[in-house]
Amino acid sequence: MIDLLKLDPQPSVRLNADGSVAEANPALLELRDGDYPGAVEVLLPANVRALVRAALKQTRAIEGVQSRTPTRVLEWIFIPDTAINEVLARARDKTQETALLDEATRASRLYRLIIENTTDLISRHAPCGRFIDASPACTRLLGYRPDELRDQPAELLMDFNSASISRSTLSHQLMETGYATFTIRLRCKDTERCGDAQKRWVEVASRAIRETYTGEIIEVIAVTRDITERKLREAEQRRHEEELAHTTRLAALGELASGIAHEMNQPLASITNYANASQRYLERLPDDGGAQERVAQGLDHIQTQAEHAARVIKRLRAFLRKPPHTGDNAGLTTLIGKAVQLCEWQAEQAEVTIDQPDGSMNPTVRGDPVLLEQVLVNLLRNAIDANRDCNPSTSSRIRITTHEAAANMVEIVIEDQGPGLDAEGIEHMFTPFFTRKADGLGLGLSMSRSIVDGFGGYLNAKPAAQGGLRLVCRLPHAHAKALRWSPSR
Repeated sequence: MIDLLKLDPQPSVRLNADGSVAEANPALLELRDGDYPGAVEVLLPANVRALVRAALKQTRAIEGVQSRTPTRVLEWIFIPDTAINEVLARARDKTQETALLDEATRASRLYRLIIENTTDLISRHAPCGRFIDASPACTRLLGYRPDELRDQPAELLMDFNSASISRSTLSHQLMETGYATFTIRLRCKDTERCGDAQKRWVEVASRAIRETYTGEIIEVIAVTRDITERKLREAEQRRHEEELAHTTRLAALGELASGIAHEMNQPLASITNYANASQRYLERLPDDGGAQERVAQGLDHIQTQAEHAARVIKRLRAFLRKPPHTGDNAGLTTLIGKAVQLCEWQAEQAEVTIDQPDGSMNPTVRGDPVLLEQVLVNLLRNAIDANRDCNPSTSSRIRITTHEAAANMVEIVIEDQGPGLDAEGIEHMFTPFFTRKADGLGLGLSMSRSIVDGFGGYLNAKPAAQGGLRLVCRLPHAHAKALRWSPSR
């Protein structure tokens, strides 16, 4: 018995009938010395005496008894030897196994807590899209209980006409990268939850789970978040921006009125002169043989000037009316040319010359042409005002240049010769209602940045190299992927 005890690789101890230690083997002594120098009893279960009595009385082994110290977990078996009225106790170190089990238990408890209480819908799907399981959030979100969705195809709920990606693109992304994120409208079970449309806007983040050896997709985990309120806010913001843009355009009507009078005065005066001359030539018919030809020439001039006046009116009406969002894109050279035409009279009055690009670079940029025209008009009018303030009695220039920028972007730069702004002014110039003009509202630049941001672009300012201000407007190419531009401002 003694020899076997010493040779046992497992921590073991002989216990007397009263539970006291008769002998401990080297493995147990080594364990004691490593953790708790001193008595062996600290490694034994707290109720060791009762366990010894029970094993001897029942003449059977008692197993699965744990003892814990701050650093170890031991599992003991008590084997009675009735012949000598002693008990052999053997231990197995279960520290690592118990730690793993405790961690798994905590993780499982946390997982259940998240699944049962999160407001996002967490669901498991077969590779074909069929629901395997769904969290309780599906009831709040769509009106379905989890058991109602199990084994149902996910496509029954999905309105792919509203999805940000197609079915084939979704499958391709999951296959190639294992991840896919998209927005889509889901059909609800009842109108009470989702309104008359019975649909909610959601954002879905999905991840493919693969088989370890073959790499085949065996399951898809999806987290679905309700973004209906966000979509409504975005729609309301777009409507507000459109109203703000329209209001700003109408506010410019007073300043444009003098421009209308100036541009219309010349063709109307010409029409009057040609009409009076033609009337005199008509009175000389048939005495004057050349009168008929001069009348014809006068009528041609009248038609030319009338068409010019019509173009002026048409251009100003297009600028002032509230445009619908057509989704059309705009040619860069045409866009800049129209904006410059609308600011010509104001520039002429301020003795400002506007240098335009040569037109060699004329890409199509993404954005509603009329709204982008409004942005450029706002930037040019601010530049003209700055030049006039800094050069009240001398002529000055505004320079417009265009460049190709990174990430499929086109850069429009407007540099003035005004007084410029300090760091604080540049930081706040795009803030609504911030202005340093006595009669300004402080909305033009704020509205302009909102419009440009809405088309995935970028609008900012910095001091110009030769003084003044350098306004930088970046717009995406029409063919570029529709991503929001988010540089450091």
